[in-house]
Amino acid sequence: MTKSSNSWRPATQLVHGGTLRSQYGEMSEAIYLTQGFVYENSEAAEARFKGETDGFIYARYGSPTNDMFEKRMCMLEGAEDARATASGMAAVTAAILCQLKAGDHIVAARALFGSCRWVVETLAPKYGIGCTLVDGRDLENWEKAITPKTKVFFLESPTNPTLEVVDIAGVARLANQIGAKVVVDNVFATPLFQKPLELGAHIVVYSATKHIDGQGRCLGGVVLSDKAWIDENLHDYFRHTGPAMSPFNAWTLLKGVETLPLRVKQQTANASKIADFLAEQKQVARVIYPGRKDHPQADIIAKQMKGGSTLVCFELKGGKEAAFKFQNALDIVTISNNLGDTRSLITHPATTTHKNLTDEARAELGISPGTVRLSAGIEDTEDLIEDFAKALSKIPA
Repeated sequence: MTKSSNSWRPATQLVHGGTLRSQYGEMSEAIYLTQGFVYENSEAAEARFKGETDGFIYARYGSPTNDMFEKRMCMLEGAEDARATASGMAAVTAAILCQLKAGDHIVAARALFGSCRWVVETLAPKYGIGCTLVDGRDLENWEKAITPKTKVFFLESPTNPTLEVVDIAGVARLANQIGAKVVVDNVFATPLFQKPLELGAHIVVYSATKHIDGQGRCLGGVVLSDKAWIDENLHDYFRHTGPAMSPFNAWTLLKGVETLPLRVKQQTANASKIADFLAEQKQVARVIYPGRKDHPQADIIAKQMKGGSTLVCFELKGGKEAAFKFQNALDIVTISNNLGDTRSLITHPATTTHKNLTDEARAELGISPGTVRLSAGIEDTEDLIEDFAKALSKIPA
């Protein structure tokens, strides 16, 4: 990394940041597919295990390829340190559990991805960690849920799938008053449109499977924070529980982040135009998109986000039957529960990502039988709109 790298803009950082080259001077980053590392002598091994000298020890702890990916993500996020994990859920679980013990308490926004909600609502209590879910849109709800044992606030913003927005700076102020840490799942905003650390959050997590790879190839996750927090909380958890990312996946993600700004720009442009199109259709009951002025929290979006989103949430008037008929009639857009891909993807949350919630819980989150979530890809905008128009014509207005 050169001295000027910290002043580079994201598009430059994501091509050049953190690059290490071997003695062979390879252009593309090398994949170090190795489990362990060799020491020149016994004294060198001892010194490295003591932390007296720099270097890698075991691939579960880190590798040169993973290190490059972590450094590049740190530059983009504005974080001091990071750990790459095998999946986004490995990142979420590690970021939450590594800093908690029995008797501690989590306050979390109720609008979470299904697996994230399971971690805080079902898994954490098995280890004696309490949890309170709140409507994250109102700061008073966060404040009322605080107990003397509250140690972590957890949220995603915009939320999955209804694109609610949480006031990250406001939640961070509450957390700082009691010495708690704020963990933000920033997947839907991407690091290009929202910087939770700059807003006061303490830890940021990503499913790198989504926009960072963005081409449907591999799983990955990353936890980012200041070095002191990672050294004190995540370091030993990471070493001993083994959620490490594969070096091959780290290399794939390094290739993915190079084109992240280009892809997200086109995806967001497509999402915005599709949202405007859908808002005018008689078959559509409502459209939720962070880039539209009619978003319920447009004022907060203007303060904390630099762009809209690659995701659009909308509700069809005919419920599940209409949603299924609409999705099945699409030619270009693919039915999949993934997101952030070069391909436009669509899913029905009530029967996929949020199917394990009760009807009442889904209703609280605004997920109706007619709710559909679109992840816009990089295809031609007019082709996508024509595909939507054709599919909408198959259901009654």
